[in-house]
This record gives sequence, C-alpha cells and structure tokens, in this order.
Amino acid sequence: MGVAVRLDPAVESFVAAPVRRMLIDGQWVESASGRSFETVNPATGEVLARVAEGDAEDVDRAARAARRAFDRGDWPRMAPRDRERVLVRLADLIERHATELAQLETLDNGKAIAESANVDVPAAADTFRYYAGWVNKMTGDTIPADPAFFNFTLREPVGVCGQIIPWNFPLLMAAWKLGPALACGNTVVLKPAEQTPLSALRLGELLLEAGVPPGVVNVVTGFGPTAGGAIVRHPLIDKVAFTGSTEVGKEIHRTSADTLKRVSLELGGKSPNIVFADADVEGAVRGALAGVFFNQGEVCCAGTRLFVEATLHDQFAEAVATAASGMKQGPGIDPETQIGPLVSAEQLERVAGYLDIGKREGATAIAGGARNTAPGLERGYFVQPTVFTGVRNDMRIAREEIFGPVVAVIPFRDESDAVLQGNDTLYGLAAGVWTRDVSKAHRVARALRAGTVWVNCYNVFDVTAPFGGYKESGYGRELGRYCLDLYTQTKSVWMRI
Repeated sequence: MGVAVRLDPAVESFVAAPVRRMLIDGQWVESASGRSFETVNPATGEVLARVAEGDAEDVDRAARAARRAFDRGDWPRMAPRDRERVLVRLADLIERHATELAQLETLDNGKAIAESANVDVPAAADTFRYYAGWVNKMTGDTIPADPAFFNFTLREPVGVCGQIIPWNFPLLMAAWKLGPALACGNTVVLKPAEQTPLSALRLGELLLEAGVPPGVVNVVTGFGPTAGGAIVRHPLIDKVAFTGSTEVGKEIHRTSADTLKRVSLELGGKSPNIVFADADVEGAVRGALAGVFFNQGEVCCAGTRLFVEATLHDQFAEAVATAASGMKQGPGIDPETQIGPLVSAEQLERVAGYLDIGKREGATAIAGGARNTAPGLERGYFVQPTVFTGVRNDMRIAREEIFGPVVAVIPFRDESDAVLQGNDTLYGLAAGVWTRDVSKAHRVARALRAGTVWVNCYNVFDVTAPFGGYKESGYGRELGRYCLDLYTQTKSVWMRI
C-alpha cells in the first residue's frame, strides 16, 4: 500500500468539530431538533464527523430565509458586474483551498485522491467561473409585433430553488446546481446527500467569504425522506433540481404536482458502450475501463453495458478483465489508489447483491466478482473491479443500475443489432461508440437515444456542453447555456407607444 498523504491541518480541524452545523440565513446553526448524524469514512468504516440532522422545520427556516433574500434582498437586484465578481471570487477561493477540498471529498466519499484533486475540485471552480461569465449576457428580445406597441421580453430568475445533490460527486454537483442558479439571480436551499455532506458545508463557508449575502445560499444537511421531502413539498420553494436515482426522481415528480413547482431531474443510467470490430482496440479497452471504473463505477452515465462485436468479443473481454484485475484498489487518500471503496455499507450490500444475482443468472465473472477483503481493506466498503461475460441484455445485471465497479460484456452481430440492444433500456443518459468508420459513427450516434454520445472516447465533460437524459434518465439539461433555461423565466412586456 502506498504512503498516504498528510492531511491538511484545515481538514483535520474541520472534521474534529463536535458537530458540523447547517448554514441558514448566513448563520451556522444546529438543527431545530438538536439531533445530529454520523458521516463515515468508507475506506475504514469509522466515523469521520458528526453533522446536524435537519428536517422539515429546518427546511422551513431555510426556505423563509431564501424567500426573504429573493423578495427583498440585494442578490437578484445586484448590478450584474457585482454578482459576477462574487462568483469569480468563489472560484478563486475553491482553487486556493483545492488541497483541503480534495481531501475532504476523498475522506467522505472514498474516491481516489487523484480524481478529487484533478477532476472534481478544478471542475467545480471552472463551473462557477463559467457561470460568472453568463451574468451579464442573459438578455431579452424585442418582438416585431403591432407597431402601436413596443413588445420586449425580460429574462428573470425563477425564485427560490431547492437543490438536492447526490453522494458520488458532492462538490462538483453542488457547483453544477449552484453556479447557474446564482448567476441567474436565484436564491437556494441546498441539501447535500447524507452520506457526503462535508464538502458542501465547507463550500458554504467559502460562499460567505466570497460575499454571497445571507439567505442567498442555505445548506440543510439531513436525510432524503425528511429534509429532501420537505424541500419538494415546501410552498415557498419555486423550483426543485435533483440528481439521484430514478426511483426518487419519480417520487419528486409526483409530489411536486401539489405545488406545480418547476422540476429538473438528472437520474440513473445503464449506458451502452458499443465497440465495433474496426475500432482502435487498445484505445477502446482504455475507454471501457474509464467508462465503468472511474469513481468506483458510482457514475450515473457509466458504460456498464459493454457491447462488443461478436468477432472481437472474447479477445476484448479478456483484455478488459486483465486490465481491471491489475488496477490498484485501496483507500482513496492513498495517492497510488485507482479504485477506492464504495460510499457506504448500504451501497456495498447493494453491489454485492448484484454480483450474486449475475452469477445466479448464469453470467461468469472473469475478473473480480466479490468484495475485496485483502489485508488493510477488510473494514472498508471495497468491491473488486468486476467483468461479467455470458451476459444477455435481458438479465437483471444488464437492465438495472448497479452503481459500482461492475461491467457486463455483451456480444452483438452488426450495426443494427448494436443500436437495437443499446436502446433496449428504460434509461437514456449516455452512450459510447468505438469505430474507425466515420459514417458508421454518425449513424449510430444519431440512432442511440441518449443525452450524450461519446465517439472514440468516454466520460468527457466540459462546463460549456449540455448534460442530461432521455427516457427515465430524467429531463432538463445541466451545464452550458442550456442550463440557464432551468433557472430563468421569460416575461413579455407590452408598452403602448
């Protein structure tokens, strides 16, 4: 096992607090009930910190603070250049505290420190800086209507936004939600996942330091059914943005009907990663590994259905299995780690259950297939990188989202069969295509029903490019200019001339 990095003193101090409090109306407060809960280091199973347990009363306090800040506060009325400067300062602060944030993220989530430091934290800073640039570029239109009138449009913020983020990319998902919402002049009640609340709380401190006024961003820590459910039901919250499971997304969709909130949902996936026989095999193997084992497979767009043309199937599956078996697994804080633990004991049980299901269905694990209980890892939530062959597209391990380091390799006959099987899913978040044939790449990319299609690459993101799903992977698009539609509404103004 590699030598673990020395923890930043700020990290040690942050997790040592008796209870990390919530941010409501610019103040750090205990929960109304006085209750708190533990957040656990998934590499060791040990308690990392204690966090205030918010519920409906705390959400009500936060929603009222956000409502006051929106209706009477400075943020929506601030000169665009001033709001831009605050968001740029926030991006600068994230970069200044990058080591601290990366270590907090890795300790709380389990992911490899290389991913936290080189992906999550820089991308979070980039997101705030990008949306800072949009603050003074959201314009309305003049409409050539009846010449007796001057008709124009205003693009205005939605209001109070409830944002519920997942545990797989806690800091980055907070940035994806907060960046556009704040740029558009909204106020926010943010609920991080109960498994990974720490980086969102540290971000709350940086938001205040950057100059975000009290009540504009409120961070309520707690559990989904209580705190999350209260956000969805609260009448003072105008919009809900959720990233998480399709099951919870459906419940939010149903519940939001009572108040007719605007809702955007980025949900689960079972993405096809399609490798044709004419592909660059070495590049496709690397892409397949990145597509499913990045972030321990806890990625909504992971390429967990690896379709390989029949003539290449056996060779390709063996190459992926060999590479997967050689990946370094260990605590995320170890700089040599390539695959860390799963986020929680609950997730470990879920993924282990699917390993058993796959074997009962007749699939063969040619790599991994079990929990990793090697010396030093036995207390953590580790699952070996697993490659299944002998999989049909109608098996549960090919139909249901596992959300772990597990890939099902499935053969296909030809282009038509690849598209047919690739689209044969309830989900439609992402897909991959590997081929040297440019025409084929275009045809297949158009035919796949997915919000993102990667060709000869996988898991490529940029804050300028939209991200979102088809079918039961949700609706709405995050990132890029497309996301501004989620956080603004258009007002038509008529003036008699």
